[in-house]
Amino acid sequence: MQKRWVLKAADDEKVKALEESLKIHPIICRLLVQRGIETFEQARSFFRPSLNELHDPFLMRDMDEAINRITSAIANNEKILIYGDYDVDGTTAVTTVYSFFKEFYPNIEYYIPNRYTEGYGISTKGIDYAAENQFTLIIALDCGIKSNDKVDYATLKGIDFIICDHHNPGDEIPKAIAVLDPKRKDCNYPYKELSGCGIGFKLIQAFAIQNDIPEEKVFQYLDLLCLSIGADIVPITGENRILTFHGLQKLNNNPVTGLRKLKEIAGVQKQMDVTDVVFILGPRINAAGRIDDAKHAVKLLITEDIDYDAEANAMQLNKYNTERKDLDRSITAHALEIIGADEKLINRKSTVLFNAGWHKGVIGIVASRLTDTYYRPTVVLTESEGKVTGSARSVKNFDLYEAIYECKDLLIQFGGHKFAAGMTMTPENVEAFSLKFEEVVTGKITDEQLVPELEIDAEIELEEITPKFYRLINQMAPFGPENMKPVFVTRHVKDSSWSKIVKEDHIKFSVKKNKNTIIDGIGFGLAPKYELVKTSPFDIVYQIDENEWQGNVKLQMIVKDVC
Repeated sequence: MQKRWVLKAADDEKVKALEESLKIHPIICRLLVQRGIETFEQARSFFRPSLNELHDPFLMRDMDEAINRITSAIANNEKILIYGDYDVDGTTAVTTVYSFFKEFYPNIEYYIPNRYTEGYGISTKGIDYAAENQFTLIIALDCGIKSNDKVDYATLKGIDFIICDHHNPGDEIPKAIAVLDPKRKDCNYPYKELSGCGIGFKLIQAFAIQNDIPEEKVFQYLDLLCLSIGADIVPITGENRILTFHGLQKLNNNPVTGLRKLKEIAGVQKQMDVTDVVFILGPRINAAGRIDDAKHAVKLLITEDIDYDAEANAMQLNKYNTERKDLDRSITAHALEIIGADEKLINRKSTVLFNAGWHKGVIGIVASRLTDTYYRPTVVLTESEGKVTGSARSVKNFDLYEAIYECKDLLIQFGGHKFAAGMTMTPENVEAFSLKFEEVVTGKITDEQLVPELEIDAEIELEEITPKFYRLINQMAPFGPENMKPVFVTRHVKDSSWSKIVKEDHIKFSVKKNKNTIIDGIGFGLAPKYELVKTSPFDIVYQIDENEWQGNVKLQMIVKDVC
């Protein structure tokens, strides 16, 4: 699929001013200005993220109420239940908060709802479990902001709620003892993009401050928090950048026991970055809730027995991940076959597919795969417990949540955000939803939004690709949403005569623009553009990386596209 290249803008005057201040390469200054870094002080904080710059957790609305209620519960020896979602963000949040309090307060347990029997968020079954076992306080993590009815139900049973969520609130905030969510309109917390685990982290940070607990007792969970930030695809900016920077150090040097064993089982031998978190650790943690029960993930993450418990649990999660990949591949292939055989589906501006036999645990992944292939808003539906449940994914700059909201009369419930959402409906509404969703998307989406966009940070020459330049780029890590690894374009390059197709689908590049500089690279899936590379000068879009072969290290391009 042809991509639309977009060269990002930067204020030339701000770039020049920053260059004079920092005395570094002007392209690096351009990259910084694009990321909102415009002064020497901002650059210093950016390049040297400090835990001292974390915000005061008591700036968050209802934090005082939350800490007071927890303090009262501990003083009165009440039973506390730590409740969280079944994905990576939820399980790391539960592990963090449970482990912190468990060190000094034994009357505490955790609860993860089952994806298949309870669904997303706070469940009636979970509240009933709490009531039957005499819990009087539930701390809900990564969920709850729209669970007004469940909080009211718990209140009738004599159970208080503290909600720690990072999703967008509904029209009315639940009547809990405390609702911690920076996205509340009445919350003045300076940073709005924390993960669910991040909100839990701020909770234990506040408790530690209030009770003179050493900050090391809080910071020992930074590796878990880093895992949540990466896997939940939240922006790597501001406070998240600080937490990720230090979380990666903890993950690489001294991770919690369960993560250490999971890295070993996954064959990790190098220093991990955010990409590794997203593609190596995240899927293995997620697989527990997709294939069986997410409690297995929490059990691994809280364990301290490296020789037996961690080994067995990590191997189990690895097995679940293998099953998940097999399901993902087979269902994606089936879905693509259905679309490919139906001209109407091919020509739609949205994709809605339903199959009662598809595995509920992987339909979100399948929706992402279909979006990558056809690049349009996509909903994948299956049947569970007599109801149809679905996962949806969007394309850049199209508000998926708003489109689904306009179909709300056909849904039992729904939730999510601009780029990803979930929903439940009755089987008889599937066809009506498919037609209504297509109608809404067609009315809102532009032709431009249906073409994948390739954002380019700057235009450079091949001669500028030097080890020093690469080191400066690497100092901008950790990379992630809103601070992606820089993408460059070089115009009018030529094949050095050594470029070739490898493994049928890819191009091994060797390009030049003058006689003195030849740069190698790899372009995955670009084989259909090989003739262009061999017959004419072309423009090339790429990231810079290192390639190590037999002890030799040299810079190379990771090619995104050519034109």
